[in-house]
Amino acid sequence: MLWLTAMIPDLKPTRESDMLGCNSATAVQLALLFFSMGLISIGAGCVRPCSIAFGADQLTIKERSNDERLLDSYFNWYYTSIAISSMIALSVIVYIQENLGWKIGFGLPALLMFISAASFILGSPFYVKVKPGHSLLTTFVQVAVVAVKNRKLSLPDCNFDQFYQDRDSEPMIPTDSLRCLNKACIKNTGTVSNPDVSVSDPWSQCTVGQVESLKSLVRLLPMWSSGVLMMVSQGSFSTLQATTLDRRLFGNFKMPAGSFNLIMILTLSIVIPLYDRIMVPLLAKYRGLPNGFGSKTRIGIGLLFVCAAKGTSAVVETIRRNAAIEQGFEDQPNAIIDMSVFWLFPEFILLGIGEAFNTVAQVEFFYNYIPKTMSSFAMALFTLELAAASVVGSVLVNIVDKVTSVGGEESWLATNINRAHLNYYYALLTCIGLINYLYFLAISCAYGPPPGQTLGASAGKEEEKFDYRELHTS
Repeated sequence: MLWLTAMIPDLKPTRESDMLGCNSATAVQLALLFFSMGLISIGAGCVRPCSIAFGADQLTIKERSNDERLLDSYFNWYYTSIAISSMIALSVIVYIQENLGWKIGFGLPALLMFISAASFILGSPFYVKVKPGHSLLTTFVQVAVVAVKNRKLSLPDCNFDQFYQDRDSEPMIPTDSLRCLNKACIKNTGTVSNPDVSVSDPWSQCTVGQVESLKSLVRLLPMWSSGVLMMVSQGSFSTLQATTLDRRLFGNFKMPAGSFNLIMILTLSIVIPLYDRIMVPLLAKYRGLPNGFGSKTRIGIGLLFVCAAKGTSAVVETIRRNAAIEQGFEDQPNAIIDMSVFWLFPEFILLGIGEAFNTVAQVEFFYNYIPKTMSSFAMALFTLELAAASVVGSVLVNIVDKVTSVGGEESWLATNINRAHLNYYYALLTCIGLINYLYFLAISCAYGPPPGQTLGASAGKEEEKFDYRELHTS
């Protein structure tokens, strides 16, 4: 539909002459444009959380075998492919759109999406397809409602017979963490169950499995929040900075001011394969870590690299601002100063390394922590993390702008970046990143070691294959 807006003249605003701008779009033209974008958003919301989980479903993972390494490698290569495709989209596709026009620029992505959909459908007979179950969101609400209803009941002894169990599952008792939710699965004499002692009214009775599913989500939130704060601390005004720098890379070729994310993505796509194919075998050989660093370790490494990136950006911006003032451009924010754009590269290289360690490890942590039936929900939660970080980041920018401009002072984020203090803002983000790292260390201790991990000789083998039935939080 978006491609048709470029192909069919009646679906786009008319232009009377080359000297005049386009006329305003009609209501129908705008409706079609927004509707096409809405469909893209819905499609992305369905595909992105589910594709990685669906791919993992195709892998046969046997416990205590070398196949466990397969899942770790899968996550690494999945995000490498995402990074490569992002680089192509931000370079080749953008170049085609700018130089060959929107007809080809929108037509090529539409063709690629058609090929993607066709290949997915043709491969359907060969896929492992997990049958869908009940709605997780409904289950979470049911557990909360039943727990409130049963709030006056006393928790029984740890006996399988005292709790409702899932059909065709091994009997189990609820974990001790978040004990208030355990009341949702207590067998209450005031309610009637099915002849096989299974739940008959889900709004009055819940199973241990349902309760533990909600617990696993609640336990996941602290680690999820640390990811939100990490992405907030990555905030950058590099495009504004780049417009004031000498962007010549070689000859007369100038790097576009808005293309610096390509450096981060390129770094990410290099670091992930290097880690997967070189570092992991070395760690297995010399440190006894067959799967490489555990997910929590890699998350922490990523957080430190992000802090280093923002600290670097604060230093670079201080140098850039002082150079602009010394060269007499304090009141000329659009002037090009005698300073190479290469000064911005270290920040994005460090961000790329941080993303390579943190993002993949977060997804792996989410996937392994919660029940297999919630894998797509976990990926959706990670996608939601990006949206939450954007909202929090926007709020932070507004707060900093208002607070620092009190009393008529020049805001840290003023339009004239040669008078503003982006270096102070980057220093603030560095502090937020360090606080977030300390917060991460605290919650990592609260999560405790992975279940089944023994001390002593195997203390270094952090194979983080979580079982939500066994994990206890402090």
